Amino acid sequence: STKVCESTELIESFVSGEEDNGGHLLSNKNIHEINGNWLSSSSNGIHEARLKAKAKRRLRKNSSRDSGRGDSLSDNGDVARGTLAAPTSPKSKLLDRRSRLGKGRGLPKKGGAGGKGVWGRSGEVYEPEQVDEKDPNYDEAQENCVYETVVPPLDERDFEKTVTPIVQEYFEHGDTNEVAELLAELNLGPMRSEVPTLAVSMALEAKASQRELTSRLLADLCGPILSYRDMENSFDKLLRELPDLVLDTPGASQFVGQFIARAVSDRILSKSYIESYKGRVDCKHTRAALDRAAVLLKMSLGGLRIDNHWGTGGGQRPVTQLVKEMNLLLKEYILSGDTKEAERCLRELEVPHFHHEFVYEAIVMVLESKGMKTFNMVLQLLKSLSASSIITVDQMRRGYERVYMDIAEINIDVPRAYFILEQIVDKSFSMDIIGVTIRDLCPCRCFFYYRAHI
Repeated sequence: STKVCESTELIESFVSGEEDNGGHLLSNKNIHEINGNWLSSSSNGIHEARLKAKAKRRLRKNSSRDSGRGDSLSDNGDVARGTLAAPTSPKSKLLDRRSRLGKGRGLPKKGGAGGKGVWGRSGEVYEPEQVDEKDPNYDEAQENCVYETVVPPLDERDFEKTVTPIVQEYFEHGDTNEVAELLAELNLGPMRSEVPTLAVSMALEAKASQRELTSRLLADLCGPILSYRDMENSFDKLLRELPDLVLDTPGASQFVGQFIARAVSDRILSKSYIESYKGRVDCKHTRAALDRAAVLLKMSLGGLRIDNHWGTGGGQRPVTQLVKEMNLLLKEYILSGDTKEAERCLRELEVPHFHHEFVYEAIVMVLESKGMKTFNMVLQLLKSLSASSIITVDQMRRGYERVYMDIAEINIDVPRAYFILEQIVDKSFSMDIIGVTIRDLCPCRCFFYYRAHI
């Protein structure tokens, strides 16, 4: 700017000098020296215009950064300094939505409703858009349309993939309401009658407690989800498929007969359902299933409760009932000597957390018995159960510890209880039924010998 002022003063001085000489212009006076360069008066004006344009561009660039709050250009091209603050941080410049052209009042674009990722002003509520009947895409038929979510009906392949996990999870939690809610969300369509068929087919290969859960599920689904006609169609299909089911489950005929009897007892099948098959059954498996159902229904008239003929799961049985069944199991084993049958019966009780009671009852039976037959048979059974991991090490240890705690009371009824217990513990250790730790916990012989002579 200093150079521009000096060049301007120099030009004005030359012009005034020429006017004093009567307006005669000399060729040597039209040439001037600026910064060591000889320029004519015309080229000097061009150079001055370039300097002004450059100063304006610099000022415009600075004003766009400071949003119009910085420098300004005066009318004569001089740069006037503002009184506002210096530029802000780079981050604030990046997020600044004010105009960067140096124009306007410095307000946000579109009142704060513009920019990337902005859907409108804060607190703005959009009203329903009015339909323009003059719009070329307007369709009068869509004016009163109601849009709903449509779930397509399940086909056979999707039905098995969807419903099978639901039934498997039900065998774990036993909540019929959850199954009903999950099935209500599906569009079963013509596959509705396949739900009981699939559940019973899966229960045939499951445990007795899971068959009991299946009977409860059918009773709870009939009405809210399934109709009585759906139940009849499903059992009709089960009777037709019995020859194939028997190949995988030999006792399928008896099981299906029990399901039919339970369904009639729960009033989800009519009492005339079995009578409707009389005289028109050729398959022996179907006939066996219907005969089984008829026998159970006749027994129910004599006082048999069909509503619990499958039995109850181990965790749902009362403790007194479990203790009674374990005592019966031990007595039957002493009479028959069938170790495999005893293992199967203990496994069907489905109470692995309660096997310590079985160990306790078995040892007490040996303490109260006479002779070595019960002694040897019970230890042989415990050895077999321990080797097959039906009774775990922890359950075996808890059973022996319970006997140790109650031996004083048992000795009142059985005077030689301490002596027999020591023999049982030594024999069990030699047969690898128990370990050294459990053997060392056994009451000492000197202790019960001292108690016997007090």
